[in-house]
Amino acid sequence: MQQIINFVIRNKTFLLFLLLFGISLALTIQSHSYHRSRFINSANAVTGGIYGTINSVDQYFSLKQENELLIEENKRLKEVLFNSKESLATGTKDSILDGKKYRITSAEVYKNSYSLTNNYLTLNKGNKDGIKRDFGVIHPKGIIGIIDNTSNGYSTVLSILNKKSRINAKLKATNHFGSLTWNGASPDIMQLIDVSKFAPVKVGDTIVSGGQSAIFPKGIQIGTVENFTTDVGGDTYTIDVRLFNDMTNIGKVYIIENTDREEIKQLEDKLNE
Repeated sequence: MQQIINFVIRNKTFLLFLLLFGISLALTIQSHSYHRSRFINSANAVTGGIYGTINSVDQYFSLKQENELLIEENKRLKEVLFNSKESLATGTKDSILDGKKYRITSAEVYKNSYSLTNNYLTLNKGNKDGIKRDFGVIHPKGIIGIIDNTSNGYSTVLSILNKKSRINAKLKATNHFGSLTWNGASPDIMQLIDVSKFAPVKVGDTIVSGGQSAIFPKGIQIGTVENFTTDVGGDTYTIDVRLFNDMTNIGKVYIIENTDREEIKQLEDKLNE
């Protein structure tokens, strides 16, 4: 307390000046509308800038939470989309009300290879999340691959950039089917093989998932026709497909479970007995 009193006594002249200056400034602002409006505008600019900075910092630290909310919302919308397509195609009631045929789980890519002959991804979801072998994996821009192995908390994905990969796909415009494979040359280009020579193919046509397996719903975007050639036998085309996905830059993905998969598999196994 004594130090404060000593400080006031030592600086009494300067403090008196500040007091009188403050009083005069307040009287000037109060009695003149021009000065008052200028002061208010300046104060608003300063406080607005401070609040803007605080808001920007707060938004930055909220980005992760907001991103997670968007991922969950996107997951829900994909479930609605896939199940609605299935209902329309079969002419049945809305399967969302009767029990979903397709269930979606969001996941994060921990590792992604794309420069090898046989490439894989590692995801942060596994057995404890209900993930099993042969579940499909997609990105908002297209197909990523198929779950190959799982542990309790992780799973590996057989990438579409893998020579073992074969995905049922078709020309969106004509419904002519083929098998989507990869020749190992470029991470941007895949090959759709065994497409009928009667298919009216042209550069720029869209390629989508065919839906003739129990893994992926039909109609998922894959890419566009880059070019095509007739095979040696002359009965089929091999089509180069430029992917919509950038397979070298994958962060968040969605795992698709077809809840009818086991029933379909058991039925198909009986045909092979």
